[in-house]
Order: sequence, then structure tokens, then C-alpha cells
Amino acid sequence: MEKLRREFYGRDTLEVARDLLGKYLVRRLDGAELVVRVTETEAYIGAVDKACHAYGGRRTARTETLYAKPGTAYVYLIYGMYHCLNFVTEPEGVAAAVLLRGVEAVEGTDRMARARFGREYDQLTAAQRKNFLNGPGKVCKALSLTRAHNGLDLTGEELFLCEGAAPAGEIHVGRRVGIDYAEEAADFPWRFWL
Repeated sequence: MEKLRREFYGRDTLEVARDLLGKYLVRRLDGAELVVRVTETEAYIGAVDKACHAYGGRRTARTETLYAKPGTAYVYLIYGMYHCLNFVTEPEGVAAAVLLRGVEAVEGTDRMARARFGREYDQLTAAQRKNFLNGPGKVCKALSLTRAHNGLDLTGEELFLCEGAAPAGEIHVGRRVGIDYAEEAADFPWRFWL
């Protein structure tokens, strides 16, 4: 699979969020490759988006990664327990990123199941299988990603995306999830899913 280059990320955030659907995320861990296909994303653009951590140019130790060069991993912790993986977009110095909301397993499924539930995939309940990788915290747990991976170069060898496609007729667009506090930004149609 051909690895995505930095130029892919250094574009309009909404375009990147849509174009990520169908791409493959590869996580190299202890000599193994975990591979998932991207099925759901959300865009966050600091200049205009009250749901973005860097809204209005806010710069803190936590948000500094959002201003990094495109193709950088922005990993943060929410509710003190769930990690979320984002892909920094736009030119360096512009705070914008795409949140990875959901994926489907392609390779390394048993290892991901062990990371999430402590057992092999074929031992999971129907409910566990249905909700295996359908949330940002679930994805990070399955791929063993934490804040230690914040700032990782997505064009490197440990975590990267590869080419893949999603038929245009399968792409849906709507409101983002869990940001009711963000006033008018809560209604932005910046969520994309298959």
C-alpha cells in the first residue's frame, strides 16, 4: 500500500476529512502491523470552530500540536480516560485537524481485541463486536495509542495512513457528535462516515 505524503494533510481540513474515508491506518507495534480502514471522521478548524481546542487562536501546552506541520498526530485525553487520535491538517501554524471517530479492522484483529477486551476476537460477544471500533477512544485503545504518541509524524514508520478509496455514493455527511456546548458550531456538517 502506498503511504500518504505530507501534501495529503496540508490541504483544506474538510476535504481531508472526507478523503480519509476508505484509507488504511497502519500501526506498527512490537514487530506486528495493525491495520484498520477509516470509516468515520470529524473536522475541527480552530479559526471558526468553537468545538476546536484552539478556537480563536488559543495556544496552550495541550493545543500546541494543532499548530504543527500537516501530517502530525494530535493525541489528547478526554474525560480523564479516553485517548483521541487526530490528524493535523492545513499549513503549519494553522490550528486544524481531523478526528478519527471510527474504523474497521483489516489486520491484527485479535491483537486489537485483546487490547480492548482481554480476549481474542472470536470470543467477543455480539455487542462487543458491534461496538468494537466505533468510537475515538475505542480506536486508540485497540491500537495502543496514548498521549505518548502526540506529535508523532504520520509520514514515519510507526503510525501512518495508506491509499484506499470509498465510493462517493457511500459517503454521508452530518453534524458532529457530542459537542452541543459549541453553539452554532454544533450544527456544522463536518462529520463524514461510510
